[in-house]
Amino acid sequence: MKIGLFIPCYVDAIYPEVGVATYKLLKHLGLDVTYPLNQTCCGQPMANAGFESMAETIATKLDDTFAEFDYVVAPSASCAAFVKINYPHLLKGKHECTTSKKIMDVIEFLHDVLKVKALPGKFPYTVSIHNSCHGVRELGLSSPSERNIPKYSKIKNLLSLVDGITIKEPERPDECCGFGGMFSVEEPEVSVQMGTDKLERHIATGAQYITGPDSSCMMHMQGIAKRLGKKIEFIHAVQILSAGL
Repeated sequence: MKIGLFIPCYVDAIYPEVGVATYKLLKHLGLDVTYPLNQTCCGQPMANAGFESMAETIATKLDDTFAEFDYVVAPSASCAAFVKINYPHLLKGKHECTTSKKIMDVIEFLHDVLKVKALPGKFPYTVSIHNSCHGVRELGLSSPSERNIPKYSKIKNLLSLVDGITIKEPERPDECCGFGGMFSVEEPEVSVQMGTDKLERHIATGAQYITGPDSSCMMHMQGIAKRLGKKIEFIHAVQILSAGL
């Protein structure tokens, strides 16, 4: 099984430790992992802003870059979902798209393909799970909540394998944090209020950390927390899963 590691722009530029953690964990699990050095953006920012023609060129390049791999794994529910859901539309009639059929968020891959049952490290802290919109609604990393309780959570299932961890979930666990990529630029006041509300719900769990599959969502809440002087830490779920490596 050949794995192509796709590291999105904001992970590469702002949270490289998330990419390193993903690589270490996949290698620890005995996989043949390659990080193609010529990879670029998936094109989501351009497409979301209405510049689909620009996104087509980038999508074609990414698709060609990962053509040789059995699976493409990314530590980003948002970017994985964009490639999976939108590439067939973007490239229809222009390029035979293969990456959309084999890309997976790292949580999805660990849970559904590898079916991981044990992890090596410890994380003796209380964490509150942040379910990003793309993860819930497009990748099925967790279900929309009923009576404030998701029917299932692949993130929670994996985190529960880590020794010492205490897992919490906020009130209204599938509610958006307000980031939404371009939404936070076009509607900043609404975005900040949504993020503030979501942050307060996470803090109310008593957690020391907020964790989830999307660094972009946590970046949004982290900025709000810093501005408001809230004392809570943020960590990508894969960093917890790879603790000790």
